Amino acid sequence: MSRSVLLQLARDSIQEVIEANNTIDHALLLEEHPLLSQKISTEIKIFIENELRGAHKIDEARSLLENVIIAAKKAAFEDKNFTPLTTSEYLRCYLEITLDTPEGVISQKDEPILG
Repeated sequence: MSRSVLLQLARDSIQEVIEANNTIDHALLLEEHPLLSQKISTEIKIFIENELRGAHKIDEARSLLENVIIAAKKAAFEDKNFTPLTTSEYLRCYLEITLDTPEGVISQKDEPILG
């Protein structure tokens, strides 16, 4: 099963930090997915074996693209309740993204990279 654009963007954001490499093409993503330019409240939660491992919520101040990138990185590496996510944890974690849209709350989860 392929990941949604938002879940893949969250994973790519975390991976950028782990690999110390900027790989996300913001302009291309905005061109291919215009919805990413809308201002939508975003929350990212990271779980390992059904245990919360990090979370961050951002209100509508920025575009959905920026909110997903920032929330994913902060949930993985800056949540004060947890140590920064390690590479092995990243490979075993699953992500949940929640959007608070005018039409209602939308939530999606993905599967760990390594099952």
